[in-house]
Amino acid sequence: MKFKMYTAVLFLSFSSFCFAQEDVEKPAPPPGNALIGDYYGADVSAVSVKNAISVTKLEDKLKADSKIENVTVKGEVIGVCPKSGCWISLKTEDGASFFVKMKDYAFFVPTAATGKNVVLEGVAEKKITSVEELKHYAKDAKKSKVEIDAIKMPKEEIRFMASGIKVVN
Repeated sequence: MKFKMYTAVLFLSFSSFCFAQEDVEKPAPPPGNALIGDYYGADVSAVSVKNAISVTKLEDKLKADSKIENVTVKGEVIGVCPKSGCWISLKTEDGASFFVKMKDYAFFVPTAATGKNVVLEGVAEKKITSVEELKHYAKDAKKSKVEIDAIKMPKEEIRFMASGIKVVN
């Protein structure tokens, strides 16, 4: 009888061990130097690169429409998520930033993309970003606790969901 009980306990312990969930840490940003011609996600065609509009023109177009599908935009990367490369910020003419996320988190961008000019293909829209989401991105960007705690108001901004990003000149 004791043998059967010990066998059952051993079996349950072993099966619990086999089915235990392992913590999976998100990967770091992909390695690489983000050289001219490198692309992340879907490749951006040469025609799209040639016809890409500036961030300023996109801002003007979004004054009339709140959402623009299949748009191609060119700009300078001023920030990359240091945690996993899951978002980037582009420089705008007025010194603000333009936030870009990767569609379905299907691809990531190396931190070496900072300072490079890129062309994005995807969907742009004006959006109000919640305080919680702003704090989340500030935490990802490794901002100080003081900077994160200073975020008290939602922010209206342009959001871009990129299906492809290509490094250009």
